[in-house]
Amino acid sequence: MFKFFLLKPDKASLQRRLDDFNVDDLLNVQGQTQLLFRQAVARLRSENGTLVECALDTLTVFLGIVLAKRYTNPSAEIITVLVGLDEVDIVFADFANAIENVVRSGGSAEISQKAIEVAITLTAGAYQTSLVSYFTHRDLFPCLMKYIQEAGSPARVLEPFLLLGLLANYNKFEFRNPYRLKLEDFVNEMAIQKIIRGFGLICSQSRDRYVAVQDDIGEGWTWSNTLKYIGLGVLAPSRSSTPTRNPEETRDRFAELPDNDASILVAAYDFTNANKLFCYTFVSQTGESKSESPLGAFLSLTSYILNHAYRSPRATLYGLLNVTALRILIEDQTVCTKIFDPDLAVSVRFCRQRQPFLPSSPKPRPAAAAILDIALDAINHNLRRRLDIPLYIGCINILHRLLSYLVITRTRLTYHWPLLWQTLLSLLRFLTSYASSLIQEPDLPALIDGFLATLSLAVCRGDFFLPDTNVYDDLFYKLVENAHLLPRFKTAFVHLSRPPSTAPATANPNTITSPLALVDILIAIAKHFEAMIEEEKTQGKTLSPKDVMGVIRKGCETLVLPECEGLERWVRWREVDERGMLKKCARAAVEDARRVVNR
Repeated sequence: MFKFFLLKPDKASLQRRLDDFNVDDLLNVQGQTQLLFRQAVARLRSENGTLVECALDTLTVFLGIVLAKRYTNPSAEIITVLVGLDEVDIVFADFANAIENVVRSGGSAEISQKAIEVAITLTAGAYQTSLVSYFTHRDLFPCLMKYIQEAGSPARVLEPFLLLGLLANYNKFEFRNPYRLKLEDFVNEMAIQKIIRGFGLICSQSRDRYVAVQDDIGEGWTWSNTLKYIGLGVLAPSRSSTPTRNPEETRDRFAELPDNDASILVAAYDFTNANKLFCYTFVSQTGESKSESPLGAFLSLTSYILNHAYRSPRATLYGLLNVTALRILIEDQTVCTKIFDPDLAVSVRFCRQRQPFLPSSPKPRPAAAAILDIALDAINHNLRRRLDIPLYIGCINILHRLLSYLVITRTRLTYHWPLLWQTLLSLLRFLTSYASSLIQEPDLPALIDGFLATLSLAVCRGDFFLPDTNVYDDLFYKLVENAHLLPRFKTAFVHLSRPPSTAPATANPNTITSPLALVDILIAIAKHFEAMIEEEKTQGKTLSPKDVMGVIRKGCETLVLPECEGLERWVRWREVDERGMLKKCARAAVEDARRVVNR
């Protein structure tokens, strides 16, 4: 066996041979599989770099194939194939120690990275078994952080950060996961900066794979375009035709995205949820040599994922996970201040692969404006009869918290506010039209409450954060335009309204004023303007949209906005309330992690 591991393994051939074995075949040759695993682990303790590297390559393929088989009793049968029930504690404790030692002092970055890949293969393949617990007993956190700090390239952050994310999620709702505790206590700012820089690079690369399917960069100014515009296209120089992709092929390729590297988003969520220094550094760190900042890359990837979230449950999960991470950032007052800071403006490439397109924003803006865009774009591009209500709750919660911050701090943000009014009232129209299809959804009350709180906050507190009265008048104009929907909305959803004192803790009670009362307030405000418009019509006038806007401006002088207590209040994110969603995200990341190693 010693000489066996001196030979460089032919990974493709080994994989083909192992693929031919079913579970029964592996159990029948357990003596050979156990010998191979034990001897490979023993070689990991060698000082001969060639032995160690060959053993790691062999383990990566061997574990990847063996653990992917469908077992009737996974824990017992996998243990039987690898080591046998009698020696599992000894061999796996030795395996975990050996992996930790190679990562810490493997002799080269390449060998250390291969050891991390073996750990990912074992963790992802045996995630539903007890074998991962050996990595929780043998703390890999220090050696992984050491590897990240010494890594020469930001691209090398992917594997160790991914492994941390998988280990931090392992049974975290069943016991106090030691990796989660490590994330909470970690304060090495240099290591955090390296992680964030590498994470930003990976987000950019994942975003670029969407662009590779359909390039959505608008074509810049050229002589050809100018000649065509003035009717002289015949004089324009010819250009090679760009091959057009089949629509079905485009759809299928989009459905496969985001790529497997998106599994790192689980680790980013966990670090965001656990570590305030990570959050603060994440929103503050700028890009290097005119490259996009890590936050800008993350927001860009989130825009692309949410634009195509409807295409697959997997994309929806990753989109919801990113929305949750953004909510956690916004709910931290210190971090939120940075998000609105114009001195930390970011440039974000938004997805423009499907209409309606977001307004163009060529100049850097505060991150808050970009987050508003992302939430509105997600709402506009995922409207369908089978509404993904958790995703919409997440987007509405982001809007509500951003507006709450603006109201509380009296910050006047430059933004294309009419897009927000249009999106909210389009959602009002959609919910009213499809009430019968949505009424049985268990999460619908949380969506209705959050939606009404957000719309009412904009209507009743707009003068606290809008830059000028024209934008506020436009909101009232659009509210009057859709006033006929409010009574129907009230009739459809009135039974979902609960007094705040009796609402359960999971019902997302954003306001003290009840949802039913908020609908009545919106109806009363709309009637105030409608009465003035009707009065003008009785004088024989035919009112144009401009005339109606003039009436609304005049009506604002006599409008008395009611006191709505608690509109700015919200319930802080609690991980335990969304354990089901987070477990699904972890399972998706586990499947993607397998492919990251095997690609």
